[in-house]
Amino acid sequence: MDILDTHAYDRRQRRNMSCALLLSLLPFFLSAALYFYLWTPDSPGSIISAGVKAAPVVLLAATVLSWNGGQSVLGVVGGLLFSAVGDCCLIWPELFLHGMGAFAVAHLLYSLAFLSSRYATRSSSSSWNRFLYLILFLVGAGFYIYLFPFLQKDPNSDLLTPGVGIYFVLIILMSVLATRTRNTATVLGSLTFMVSDVSLALQVFKVLAPMKHGNTLIMGTYYLAQLLIAVGDIKLVENDDDFAKWKRS
Repeated sequence: MDILDTHAYDRRQRRNMSCALLLSLLPFFLSAALYFYLWTPDSPGSIISAGVKAAPVVLLAATVLSWNGGQSVLGVVGGLLFSAVGDCCLIWPELFLHGMGAFAVAHLLYSLAFLSSRYATRSSSSSWNRFLYLILFLVGAGFYIYLFPFLQKDPNSDLLTPGVGIYFVLIILMSVLATRTRNTATVLGSLTFMVSDVSLALQVFKVLAPMKHGNTLIMGTYYLAQLLIAVGDIKLVENDDDFAKWKRS
């Protein structure tokens, strides 16, 4: 009977924690909805539009920080903040390279987080995982080769071509390390991030004609990716001492 009571208590506490997490994510959902409501095609870049675009990711960073404390600063929180910098830069086309650099740093920080001891117990080196890693690298390399002629047409091709190549390596590495964690939210977040970046590349480098709902696809998958990565990091607290402390509070 004691064991059954303990299990029931744990289920109630986990339910309560999930409700608390959902409530703490409400500012993110509201700010993301505000971005889609206010966004208009071909609107000129401004400080206000940059702030509205970056706000959901900054609020996600604040949520992760409030749940995990300083242990995520040089990981997911830092990655989210550098992503917000990238969001602001991409408002102005002339700052595209700066934005790509900020996102590259974000992927490095995510990669460091996925290599940390907080994720280590979930790692696996099965042959299936190694096959998946190979697939990810082949897909990334194949897309870069496909994109290469379009990059060469850009006036800044001398910087853009190698820069995009380095960026591809970093996001693929981040996705591979996310897959190693076997954390469902983290894995889905990294793969969704790749979908968002592929969609952005196809639009920015004029591989495809402008899509009517192209921005919705890019930003929808982008915000979803960041949300999943953030939630994946927060949920790790369930297996840490912090969760035990939270249950006793």
